[in-house]
Amino acid sequence: MDIKGAGLYQEMQAFARQARSVSADMQTGPVQVDNTSQSDFSQLFKQALNTVNGLQKNSNELATAVELGDPKVSLAQAMIAGQKASVAFEATVQVRNKLVEAYKEVMAMPV
Repeated sequence: MDIKGAGLYQEMQAFARQARSVSADMQTGPVQVDNTSQSDFSQLFKQALNTVNGLQKNSNELATAVELGDPKVSLAQAMIAGQKASVAFEATVQVRNKLVEAYKEVMAMPV
């Protein structure tokens, strides 16, 4: 495996560890709901959107560099960046869909 592949593998392993820790945190018990949780969620969501935006910008920059023939950027780098941006965007859309679904369920509850 080359250096670039090893870095990608390490990054994927880090994402897997992060996902496992989030999953474990979610299974620890009921979550305390207070006013700070709303601001924490909004900050977390804003940060996630900024990350997705950054991935998309990076993907576009790498694609442009490949199109212009920049020898520092390989086609593989551009394709991987594009796939990362695509996966991140799809995950964001799924989160948005779940939030809208939850909002509709709450609004449909009798008072």
